[in-house]
Amino acid sequence: MSRNPNPQGKGLVPVLSVLAEGKEAVSHAPPKEIDRISVELFTSLFVLQSDFKFRPVPGQTYTLYRKDGRFWLSLVAAHQWDSSVSGQVVGECELHWDMTWTLKLSEEAGEDEELMAYIEEERRRFDERIRNAETMEDILPEYDESLVFYQRAFSHALAHSLRSSMQQSGIAALPYSEASSPQHRIKK
Repeated sequence: MSRNPNPQGKGLVPVLSVLAEGKEAVSHAPPKEIDRISVELFTSLFVLQSDFKFRPVPGQTYTLYRKDGRFWLSLVAAHQWDSSVSGQVVGECELHWDMTWTLKLSEEAGEDEELMAYIEEERRRFDERIRNAETMEDILPEYDESLVFYQRAFSHALAHSLRSSMQQSGIAALPYSEASSPQHRIKK
């Protein structure tokens, strides 16, 4: 019996498959207002900057942990192991079909003043970056060499999806001040 020469599944086929998911995400991307895009982009980037070495699947829920000053995403839920191994439960994350992430903070994380101060400072920096960008498209993630394969690939897919949403909403080429004006609210 021959051994699999590519046991981790890395190579051209998985790369093309992940990139195709990014393009398909555009079909799931509805028009969105700037406030929603801002929240989704911040949350998604926060999750994508955590450590994980698996391919997330849209529609699935994962657990975000914090241990020794780093964040990491896991397939294993908090109740399935001891916190001395996993660290602090930050919350549950879900990857949506449009490649955006949501994060539902755990009660413990919500009461952690240090963690909340860290998240608030990250959000303040993010908001400043949005307000200083020439156009809304300028805030979308570009190639980031510091990210590993799946984080980089899903960051690329996220950019495609949110770019499509912004184009449909007519705000992609606008600065934040114009994109957030009442005339760019989506009528329901």
